[in-house]
Parts: sequence; C-alpha cells; structure tokens
Amino acid sequence: MSGAAARVAKDRSLADGQGTNKNPVKYLNQDYEKLRAQCLASGALFKDEEFPACPSALGFNDLGPKSPKSQGIVWKRPSEICPKPHFIVDGATRADIRQGALGDCWLLAAIASLTLDQNILAQVVPEDQSFEKNYAGIFHFQFWQYGEWVDVVVDDRLPTKNGNLVFVHSAEGDEFWSALLEKAYAKLNGSYEALTGGTTIEGFEDFTGGISELYELTKAPADLYDIIQKALKAESLLGCSIDITNAYDTEAITSRKLVKGHAYSVTGAEEVLYRGNKEKLIRVRNPWGEVEWDGPWSDEALEWNYVDPKVKADLDKQSEDGEFWMSFTDFVKEYSRLEICNLSPDTLTNNEQHKWNITLYNGSWTRGSTAGGCQNYPGTFWTNPQFRLKLEQPDDDHDGESHEPCCTMVLGLMQKNRRRQRKIGEDLLTIGFVIYELQDQTDVHLGKDFFKRNRSVARSDTFVNMREVSKRLKLPVGDYLIVPSTFEPFKSGDFCLRVFSEKEAKSLEVGDVVKANPYEPQISEKDVTEDFRNIFDKIAGEKGEVDAKQIQVILNRLLSKRTDLKSSGFSLATCREMVALLDMDGTGTLSIVEFKVLWMKIQKYMEIYLKVDTDRSGTMNAYEMRAALQEAGFTLNNKIQESITQRYTDSDMTINFDGFIACMMRLETLFKMFQLLDKNKKGAIDLTLPEWLCTTLA
Repeated sequence: MSGAAARVAKDRSLADGQGTNKNPVKYLNQDYEKLRAQCLASGALFKDEEFPACPSALGFNDLGPKSPKSQGIVWKRPSEICPKPHFIVDGATRADIRQGALGDCWLLAAIASLTLDQNILAQVVPEDQSFEKNYAGIFHFQFWQYGEWVDVVVDDRLPTKNGNLVFVHSAEGDEFWSALLEKAYAKLNGSYEALTGGTTIEGFEDFTGGISELYELTKAPADLYDIIQKALKAESLLGCSIDITNAYDTEAITSRKLVKGHAYSVTGAEEVLYRGNKEKLIRVRNPWGEVEWDGPWSDEALEWNYVDPKVKADLDKQSEDGEFWMSFTDFVKEYSRLEICNLSPDTLTNNEQHKWNITLYNGSWTRGSTAGGCQNYPGTFWTNPQFRLKLEQPDDDHDGESHEPCCTMVLGLMQKNRRRQRKIGEDLLTIGFVIYELQDQTDVHLGKDFFKRNRSVARSDTFVNMREVSKRLKLPVGDYLIVPSTFEPFKSGDFCLRVFSEKEAKSLEVGDVVKANPYEPQISEKDVTEDFRNIFDKIAGEKGEVDAKQIQVILNRLLSKRTDLKSSGFSLATCREMVALLDMDGTGTLSIVEFKVLWMKIQKYMEIYLKVDTDRSGTMNAYEMRAALQEAGFTLNNKIQESITQRYTDSDMTINFDGFIACMMRLETLFKMFQLLDKNKKGAIDLTLPEWLCTTLA
C-alpha cells in the first residue's frame, strides 16, 4: 500500500513541475542548501549517512567487502590527499579526467564531452562550489533519471590507496570535480562497482536528458550524412569509436593515426566543391587532443589545395586543437559506430529553432499482469502496456505526398534502475517495441483479436539487453499504437518510453480510463424463493440478519453442491468483503434481500470464472484475470491491474475462486464508495484524515 501511495505522490509532484532542471527532485530527500547551512553553523564537515564511506559504497562482488581489490582502501577528504585542493581550476577540461581502477571509461568519455559545452556542464556540475568559500565537505550534482532531473548530494570522502585516489582523478592531482561527480553517479546507481561496463550514450543521456541513436557504420543507412547534419544543427551530441577485437587493441593507434577503443566527438559536417564535384566532409575531435588523423583531408593534406581558399579558411576557423576533417567515405570505413544524443528542450542551450518535441511515458512490466513478452507469445502479448501516438503534422522539409512517410521521430525504450539491481543478481532485460497503425481512435486497451488481425508497421531493430533500445522512424500522418515489451513474458521491470518528434505529437496511454459497470440485480422480498428463505432462516434465526461468519457457512454449503467448480470454499476475509459491499445501514450484517443480491452476484461471477477457467483447474492466471475483469464490467488501467495481481495472486501467479470473488467485492465496494463521496461528479474527492481512514478500513 505504501509503495502505491509513493508512486501516486511522485506522479503528483511531477505534475506540479518538480523534476525539471530548474527544479530538480532532491535525491533521497537530501537538500544541499539546508545540509550545508547546518554544517557551516555547527562547524562540522558533512558525513553522508545515505552513502557512507564504507565497503558497501565500493561494491558487491569484485569490489565487495571481502574482495582483494577493496582491501587497503582508506576514505580521505581532498585536504588529506593534497595540500591545496581545488574544485575546478581555470574551467573544467578533458585534462581533469584520468581513469582509475574502475571499468567506467564509457562514463569518462561522456564526462569529457561535457567539457565541450559549458552550458550543459553547468547544469550537471552546479557552479559556486569550492574548497575555499563556504566549504563544508558537501557537494552536489544533477543528473537526468528516467524523465526527471535529480539533485544528488555527496560528502567529499573519496577512496584512496597509498594516499592516491583509486578511481577518477585529475592529471595534476589537485582538482576534484570529476572525482566527486563520479562519486555522485555511483551513489545514484548504488555503488562504484555498479558503474562498470556501459556505453557512452548512457552517460550522454543522464547528463542531458536527451535520447540516443546508435548506428553500426558497416550497416549505415543511405541518409546517414543528412541525419548527422540535422543532428549537428539541432545541437545534438555526437560520438564515434573504433571497435577493439582483443585486449592488445585497447588504445592501439591505426596506420592513419586513429585510436582504437577510444571515444571521439563529431563536431561538424560540411560539403565542399572539390575538383568540380561536391565532397562530403566530417569533422572529428579527439578529446585527449594528442593524436590526429593523417589521411585525406587532414590538416596538411593535398586535397585542400583544390578547395576555394575562403572556404578552407572558414572551415579552419571552426576547428580546435585535436579536431580534424576527413571525407565521409573514410569516416564510415575507419570508424565502427556512431552515437547521437538528441537534446531535449529542457537542456540548457541557446538554440530554440531546432528543438525536438517530447512525449514521455513511465510504465511497468509486472509478472502475471503486464509482462506479456514479444509477438512470439500471442496469448499474452496483448497484455503489455499500450500507448497511442497521433501524428498530425509533416516535417517542415517534407515536400512529398501526405501519405508518404513524412513525420520524423526518434523512439526510445529505456529500462530503469537495472544497475542498482545488479547486487541482487538482476541484470538488463531483453527489450524492444512494436508499432501498429490504428484505423480508429481508442482509449480502451486493445485485446488479442486486434493483434491477430493487424500487422505491425514498424519496430525496433532487434530485442537486445541494453538499457535503451532506440530507432529513428519516418511514418505517414496518422494514428499509431506503440507496444513496448520484454522478449519473454513474465519478466518484471520498470521502463520509460520517449518519443522525440520534429513536430508535436499527441499521445496518451491506452487503457488509462477507469470505470465500472458491474452486474446489479434488482430484487425485493417477493423475489426470494421459499427454499432460499428456509436456508437463510436456519442460519439467521430470530434476528433475520446474517454476519460474515454465518454467510461463510451458507455460501460454502451452497458452493459444495456445484460439481462443475473446483473450490475449497470462501474464507472469512472474503465474506467480510461481501458484507462491506452490501451492508448499507452499517450493522455489519445482511438482510435476506441483501443476501439474495449477494448470491445473484456470486452466481454471475461464477459464470465468468468458469468461462475463463477453460481447463477446469480451479484457478485462473493473472492474464485470464484481465479478461474476466472486462467481462465483469470493469475497465481498469495498468497500475490498478498490477495492484490486483500483487494483492490477489498466489506465488505461482494464479487466482483461485475465493480470491477472484474477494477482488470483485473489493472493486465494487471501492467504486461505490467513491461515487457516494463524489457528489458533484468531478472525478475527485477531498477527505479529512479521519474520513480517509474510515473509508479505507470499511
């Protein structure tokens, strides 16, 4: 219950504007300004109890408390490491980042790219932090996490061995912004060890809130150069690298002076007139600035002699140390992959003209409820979360027919918090998405029949075990259904689904409507048969009312006569749910008419149960439960479906007849309570704490 309430509270906070880069969520409710003020007032340096300087912060396996690598580590503050520590000296540069004994080079490449854009850097590394003015041993950093910005506080106790930093450090050893940034990111992910292994685009996204694309250059699309030019125009971050095939290849230099296994940045793409033909050029930057391409179109290459000197001078003006030009043909041949991080409108940047429009959904795959697996599992695929997307406006540069693919978007499916879950043995799920065209608008969760009748119009390339699967798509104007899923069913996990579109796209989660139209028998005293009255009177006695215990006796007697239904009878808890639904006078008992209504409801639900329980096992699985709920008149969203699964299924994800009836009774009661309290039919109610407790405990 508390988890569900926390999710609702978080959704409301986001709706109120929390989670933007200007108003980030305070991670673990730690307020940097308040904590620093407390430390300054007391004269004590900050000690972070949420991420203490102890073995658990290092890791859980290779850096676990008993591992050889974690032995001899001493946590020290910068003033204990060098005589005069600094936070940032003369601006943050790539020289401030040197890898330590942690396999997080992917993160360091992303941090190095941060130094190329001071606006984005200032967003991740807030200014006005130092070891001189108002120093209190506390620092803070901001990261994007699955749709919201969070502010992460750390103390400045850092792991050392023999007096030196174990992990990230600066070249000079006295600059600490990069080491503290790494610590804050480790805290966000649970430990330092959780940062081992990854891709640069993961860091790009968490530093910018952008959405990434990955292109294997051996399979480069025909319009890749146009995509690069468009991305640069929109101020996207672009990175490229050359694969290593063995350990000896790491940092190996090719014959043309390119470094293998090294993260480069792409900073420009221009076409020049060369010997009467247009030549596509691309500008690349080595973040370390030490080794440069020496092939065609390099700094002193002969090709420049055949280019207009004014054009050459203009292109030279744009280049910095470590940057070089090469032909696009050579780029595709020499490099293995290209990564593009498209920035969100929330990112601090001056260019408003080329912004993407963003749609973001948060969702979950819950085992037994919404974890339906891919299309290979048609019996459960339809239960996955579904999202509708309406594309109404073609791209500005589209000049074809309206029915042709003309709406550009980048769709990304990202699984949440998987690094944090490594210590409990969880790893990345294998994920992907499928897109269908909708002929009719709908806000109702589509069933199995829709997917039998319709073919998909687009999909992610493959289902893979990466944090995010993304794809650039061009689709005609129209309505679409996006279905994100794991490859196999019954795999639980949280995700966020993002759509970056060139034009505004209208969207909603399908099946987010909540309503009920349950069976309501209308009877009076005259509708009660003599046999039914005799059974009731024997139990009720002179008072003419039955309580939950007596209801249990009557119903189990009636149930025992049903040979077509496998059931061990109703529990007392379920019978109390029945009383809560029909006891309108608050006596805790039911009259004969109320009991007759109850029995008719149970018979109706029994029909539905038997219809769904086709193998007569006496149970239904949670996916069959969804169909049963629809048949019973309940339209529920995925979050409610997940709550039902957690509350009413057994460990094998099945629901017996008693659990099914208890769920029906509880749902009916909750809907009825809300309708009684929502007198003005606003779809919202206000309750005092005592009223809230009375209604929920009823």
